Amino acid sequence: MTAPSAVQRTLTRITDKRHLGPDAQVDDKAIVFVPADPALTDPFLALVEDWFSTPGFEWHPHRGLETVTTVVDGVLEHGDNLGHAGALQAGEVQWMTAGRGIIHRELAYRDEHAHVLQMWLNLPAEKKMTPSRYQDLTAAVMPRLRAPGVRIDVHAGTVDGVTGAARTHHPVQGIVATLDPDASYELQVPPGHRLFAHVMDGRPLVGGRELRAGQTGWSDPVTGATASTLQLAAVDPDEPARVMVYSGTPLREPVALGGPFVMNTQVEITRAFTDFHAGAFGAVPRTARLAYDR
Repeated sequence: MTAPSAVQRTLTRITDKRHLGPDAQVDDKAIVFVPADPALTDPFLALVEDWFSTPGFEWHPHRGLETVTTVVDGVLEHGDNLGHAGALQAGEVQWMTAGRGIIHRELAYRDEHAHVLQMWLNLPAEKKMTPSRYQDLTAAVMPRLRAPGVRIDVHAGTVDGVTGAARTHHPVQGIVATLDPDASYELQVPPGHRLFAHVMDGRPLVGGRELRAGQTGWSDPVTGATASTLQLAAVDPDEPARVMVYSGTPLREPVALGGPFVMNTQVEITRAFTDFHAGAFGAVPRTARLAYDR
């Protein structure tokens, strides 16, 4: 009988982000992926890229999911009705658990400029109504892993003994890897995880496939293995590459979508709207904008 072994991940599909352009809230927008078929991306629901100055995203509710917002450029001002407020800079991450209900806003500090990637992460049915919370993964607390020509910011999970600062409700691993030209790295990924690798900059080799900026490669869970790895390499000799890689155990549960709410049934979606309008999420804050530091 052959013992299970480690395997190298390959990509099962590659998708391109879709440029949408400006709207009433943002200066520009692109859709990396959306939950057209949640089973294909489970436990991840969506990844959206936004560039905004004003107005940004004023007070709005969420329930039943987590939003993971990575600041690519500029400064993101944020606040919620739990009393949290602050500003995050490039490379920093806001991990918000909406749980049973939260009202928050996301704006460009000073109405200047914020460029973010926001991922929606599903919560298990048993955690849909968990208490809401905010986690700011700032540069000061961001665990980092370094190898020759490689820097990895570890958001969640444990990579080569380095554990991310995010407290998660479900097995998730999340990193952003920056690779110098011709540098490479073998990323360890739990074999039961589905992963996506989104290319933020450059032209990397991911799981044996060359991708360009804006593309996302997917790898489904593997069976019969004790470990798995994903090969990352910057193949352009003149340009570094930056790749966001998130992986998680699929929930394999029904998904019901309703605007800012993600539940398991449409009845629960209706209840979420009813609760919000009845004030069960709390009052919409009247908090002032952050004071300018000048």
